[in-house]
Amino acid sequence: MTPATVARFMAALFPPSDRKACCLLDPGAGMGSLTMAFLERYGKSGLGFDEISTVAFEIDGALRAELERNLANYAKEPSVLCAVHPSDFIEAATESLTGDMFGQALPVFTHAILNPPYKKINSNSRHRELLRRAGIETVNLYSAFVALALAMLGPGGHLVAIIPRSFCNGPYYRPFREFVLDKAAIRRVHLFDARDKAFKKDGVLQENVIVHLERGAEQGTVIVSTSTDDRFHDCVVHAHPFDEIVLPGDPAHFVHIPTAQPDSTIPLPPAFKYSLDDLDIQVSTGPVVDFRARGHIRQMPQKGTVPLLYPCHFGSGRLEWPKPKARKPNAILRNEETERLLYPIGSYTVVRRFSAKEERRRIVAGVVCPSVLDAQVIGFENHLNVFHNHRHGLPEQLAWGLSAFLNSTAVDNAFRRFNGHTQVNATDLRAMKYPDRDTLIRLGRWAMSRKGLTQGAIDKKLGNLP
Repeated sequence: MTPATVARFMAALFPPSDRKACCLLDPGAGMGSLTMAFLERYGKSGLGFDEISTVAFEIDGALRAELERNLANYAKEPSVLCAVHPSDFIEAATESLTGDMFGQALPVFTHAILNPPYKKINSNSRHRELLRRAGIETVNLYSAFVALALAMLGPGGHLVAIIPRSFCNGPYYRPFREFVLDKAAIRRVHLFDARDKAFKKDGVLQENVIVHLERGAEQGTVIVSTSTDDRFHDCVVHAHPFDEIVLPGDPAHFVHIPTAQPDSTIPLPPAFKYSLDDLDIQVSTGPVVDFRARGHIRQMPQKGTVPLLYPCHFGSGRLEWPKPKARKPNAILRNEETERLLYPIGSYTVVRRFSAKEERRRIVAGVVCPSVLDAQVIGFENHLNVFHNHRHGLPEQLAWGLSAFLNSTAVDNAFRRFNGHTQVNATDLRAMKYPDRDTLIRLGRWAMSRKGLTQGAIDKKLGNLP
């Protein structure tokens, strides 16, 4: 459900218009909080229309009954017409877009406001088939609703939606990002700093953003705002060039959302422009899924086992193994079933896969030191990302330099701009830009010479690199 404060904020994002009439779409309307907030603003002459019609979709019978009662109060005004549809929005919208009509065609909308449902769409489901017919390829109901609503807007139409931030990065949402960027201009993005505040009554911990899109418009500056929660009392607003939101030349079209004042972040130097492919470095998710390999895992090393490394073994950035008092195991049997999961002993850079935006650092890197491990092969558990060279170790200085780079504040700032969920995926790490190999080796040589690496020392060293 959309809190009233969020609904009013979203309605306020629509610019005044010189249109005579407005046609508003609210798919998945629930009890009508968003449509009511829009109508309240219309009633206060805040939008400039002479008349307004609203089309709301809701398949839940109990919610729809409440929705009809709520909108009936506004429909008493002669300039307001409210329609409520009990049908499935994806079915109705795709039928209307493709011309495969079994019911009444939907109008061309001037505005859309939505808080869509969040649920994965199976690849062989009817919804997925219908969306493909409409030229939309996506994996979740929320992105499907936004794409369909955007497709049903006329030129110059405006859409405001509150959606999970997960669409900003990753391969699964790339077709959705491309669809949005092809059809519309991003006008505004609002980010909630605290994941557990805006929807605290519903127990929602997914990080959400509010987006304002304009159909068929020329892309310009993007307004980015942040607030701690849904009270918006500490809302901070900044304007950013579009090439800071979607980086030029990025084939994945990641959406970066700056979360600080433009002059307060530590940027990555322009010379850091190399991909992992350029450096001949690969990154993979640790192949040992502990619950699947439970019969082979041992709490402590014993005959026939090899080291098994978890994030807890890199608490200080340096490898600590074994850890007798750790809750996680320390070893895995080496046998025919586990051999394919193991890596040869060597120097590797590892990054913890799970972190939350509230943590001090999103990317936490460490280094595997072969001298600590008396073994020929080692196992990496699935909660680690592993930087390697074709499944072999990296040169030691390169591994240390890569770790120091990844632990810098500049990298943390860059990562937070496009990653809005709790995972640091190998795909995200591949999408980042890095220093050249010689620079990483020099950085590694410096890191190895230090007894302890502080955040300030890493940031200062990175800033002084040529």
